[in-house]
Amino acid sequence: MDLRTFTAVIFAFLVPGAGHFYLGRRARAVAFFSIVIFLFLVGLAVDGKLYTVEPGKPLTFLATIASMGLGLPYFIARAAGPFGDVMSITYEYGTAFALTAGLMNMLLILDSFDIARQRKA
Repeated sequence: MDLRTFTAVIFAFLVPGAGHFYLGRRARAVAFFSIVIFLFLVGLAVDGKLYTVEPGKPLTFLATIASMGLGLPYFIARAAGPFGDVMSITYEYGTAFALTAGLMNMLLILDSFDIARQRKA
């Protein structure tokens, strides 16, 4: 993997849309950043959970990987405090929004990779 591709992938992981911005796709980068961060913030605002691995619950490993796909925003939110009130009526929706944001960013990382490798225009 060349340096341009590696840099684009790292940027894309750290901040949603940053890989596209680095590759010169500025309008896409702003749109992707806005969409992913909006989903994540709505998820947190409606009591969504940020997953961490819990012993004895193997599916939390997959959910944690999906959540961590968001990059720096995930780690900043984890440091900010606990999220996810299971007693809230919006807990399931918020958790789904937060997971979707992480998974969407994973797809954007792959998209940045393809653009950097010139597999995609």
